[in-house]
Amino acid sequence: MSKLAAQDKFLDLSDYGRTFGKFLANQLKNTRFTPIHVTLLFGICGLIAIYFILDGSYFLAGFFILLKSGIDAADGELARLKKTPSYTGRYLDSVFDIILNFLFLMTICYVSKTNIWMTFLAFIGIQLQGTLYNYYYVILRNKSVGGDTTSKIFENKSPEALPGETQKSVDILFLIYTIVYGAFDKIIHTLDKDAYKVKTFPNWFMTLVSIYGLGFQLLIIAVMLPMNLIEYIIPFFILYTTLIFVIIGIRKVFFKV
Repeated sequence: MSKLAAQDKFLDLSDYGRTFGKFLANQLKNTRFTPIHVTLLFGICGLIAIYFILDGSYFLAGFFILLKSGIDAADGELARLKKTPSYTGRYLDSVFDIILNFLFLMTICYVSKTNIWMTFLAFIGIQLQGTLYNYYYVILRNKSVGGDTTSKIFENKSPEALPGETQKSVDILFLIYTIVYGAFDKIIHTLDKDAYKVKTFPNWFMTLVSIYGLGFQLLIIAVMLPMNLIEYIIPFFILYTTLIFVIIGIRKVFFKV
């Protein structure tokens, strides 16, 4: 099932790994590989990228960061092909993403000798950026006719386990998810608390917001590394965060409740 109805589909600049993700998922659909296995694989891929950053092999680091994005797209595609959606997979995917984001920035901080507090600020900024993108995207998905509603606009309680997963695993991962993402969700919801009341978002607006998607963030890092701009990565993401207010401002001015 598509996440969006045809009229709501937009050019997602962060979703460039989707083609590879679909290809990989199709290769695995008749195997014993599960979406969880694919999630673990992209985690390993991210750790390999970190190794190459530490090694100074920035081209290879960039390659594995982009490969991680492609594999990241495959777990959801495989779940749809096998008809095995799960909250366990969804929350595990998100938890892995935030851990890898933190490790990427800490590794860049270590290698580039950037101030640790600037690095924490950049990490907070990256998470707020991704949260804004996800907030608007989930709103669109929930309002799109026939769209995917697995993700909820407000994650207030642990969902009921789907077939093939245990309620205990869902509850544990939901708790971890709310701990690591809860503060970022609350900040974005506070900044634009009425966004969910908007009937829909036009395609051009969602394409603009997609510059804050995780895939696009990783693309920026993957490009800056082999250009030997590693010392500028953390300052860049701090400045990049200021666009949050521009995007929210556009939403409030042009798409009023």
